[in-house]
Formats: sequence, C-alpha cells, structure tokens
Amino acid sequence: MVGLSIGEKHFIQGGIAQDLRSDGRKRLTYRPISVETGNIPQANGSARVKMGATDVIASVKAELGKPSPFQPDKGKVSIYVDCSPTAAPMFEGRGGDELSAELSAALQRCLLGGKSGAGGGIDLSSLSIVEGKVCWDLYIDGLVVSSDGNLLDALGAAIKAALSNTRIPKVHVAASASSDGQPDVDVSDEEFLQFDTSGVPVVVTLTKVGRHYIVDATSEEESQMSSAISVSINRQGRICGLTKRGGAGLDPSVILDMISVAKHVSEQLMNKLDSEISAAEACEEES
Repeated sequence: MVGLSIGEKHFIQGGIAQDLRSDGRKRLTYRPISVETGNIPQANGSARVKMGATDVIASVKAELGKPSPFQPDKGKVSIYVDCSPTAAPMFEGRGGDELSAELSAALQRCLLGGKSGAGGGIDLSSLSIVEGKVCWDLYIDGLVVSSDGNLLDALGAAIKAALSNTRIPKVHVAASASSDGQPDVDVSDEEFLQFDTSGVPVVVTLTKVGRHYIVDATSEEESQMSSAISVSINRQGRICGLTKRGGAGLDPSVILDMISVAKHVSEQLMNKLDSEISAAEACEEES
C-alpha cells in the first residue's frame, strides 16, 4: 500500500479534477510504452512491456493436449501471473500470492471471457488439430518485474505482444489413423505457423478517483481510487470481457459511460501497441 500524506492525496485528487495529473499527463493519456519481443528463447513466444515504471514479461508455451469433452473442437489456454517479491514491498509473502491469483483470474475473464473461453478474444478453435482427439494447449505466463500501477493493462499488452511473437509448429496428422483411436501426429521442427492475433484485445482500465476516471493509473493514483473497471476490446470494437475491482458501487449509467470511453481509448492503445510490436519484431529479425 502506498503511504501518502493528506497534502499529497489532495494534490493527486486536485490534479485529476483539473485534468492535469502529477506527472503532467491528462486523464486519458498513457505513460510511454515500450515493447521487446523474443526475450525467452525456450518459449514459443515472449515479450516484455514497460508502461512508465511498470515492467512485465509474458511468455507462451505450446504443448500437445487433448480437448475438453465439452469443447471437442477447441484448444485450451491457461493464464498464470507471478508477482516478483522484488517488484514491490506489498508482493512479499501472501500479498504477492493473492495479487497473482487476482490478476490471473482478471486476465482469464478479459482475454478468454471466463473459464470456458466463450466470447473471448483468443480464438480457441484455431488451436484444434483433430476434433475431440488432439489440440494445442497454450500456457501463458506473466511475470511482474516492477510495479507502479496499471498491472492489468500492461500484462494484457505483454500477452498480446507475446502471442504476436508466437510460432506454433506445423503438425502433420497420419491419414491412416482410426476413427476411435488416438491419431499419429508428427510435429515439425522446421515449419512454424504464426499465431493469429487479429482478434486479440487490449485491456483498458479506467480508475475512478473522485468524480473523474483516468487511464494508466500509477500506484499513488490507485491508492486514491474508489473503484476501477477493466474492459478488453478488440480491433473491431467488440467487448471481449469486463471485470471490476474496488469496494465502491457504480451506477449503470456511469459504467456505460466508462465503457464508451474505454472503446475510444482502446483505439489509441491498439495503434501504439501495434507500432511498438512491429518495431520490436524488426529489431529481433535484424539481431
């Protein structure tokens, strides 16, 4: 928890009310964003994203698995976040474990639309190899290296960048496989398919401080919030997931307004992220 004096609290709240935050940004402006891809050679895809002083890493590992009997034509995705104890004092001990579980569940809702993956931003049907028999299981791991607020948006951006960097081996299925037996599959070591991220959303968190809401809140600003809503929105403007935190309730009209603002902000974030990912992948190819 960030310890602030009464004067500091009034300064933060007053700045937000006047649309001039303590670091000079307006209410709906993000901090500088940088992206690096291919940081973890052992993974199928990886990325590091920095938003101001918030620093996170995401990696994607693909393994062959068996589809769920309830969704035989889809693959599976699991998301787990780990908060490094050195990222912030509050991450030491159980505090880090609780936040890790909270962030993992929130990303699951925002990117997959819940445990089932229905309506989510990641196309699970593209991970199917043989219906009901074989699929790809994607294990997405996030690591919080340094925390200065807005972890969910940063992790969402890192996962999108890591998926863009993901190369999945091409699989050849033996034609002689029987209908009731497990098919023989040959995983290529040389041919890879790029994961399609056209439908993968960005996560935009609007943090309510006083009567106003802001994007990309710092830790100090988050300490003054009454509530926050995180909305995941894809390139087509479709809402893929939504989650709320904070004890204060929100009027439905306020929620609708926040979603509308999030949609507008998501276009800017998507364009900035796409530009940074393209530049990062160009640097990776040159090296």
